[in-house]
Amino acid sequence: MEELLTQIGNFGFPMVISIYLLVRFEGKIQSLTESIYQLAKVIEMMK
Repeated sequence: MEELLTQIGNFGFPMVISIYLLVRFEGKIQSLTESIYQLAKVIEMMK
């Protein structure tokens, strides 16, 4: 039982942090993608 708790502690915490960061960065990446598309439209209109 103690070994199981140790394994959960060793792997659970990094997994939770990784999931949190992925969820948090997903919104920022989506916003960045939209900005790039808008920039591409502006550049295309200037040609």
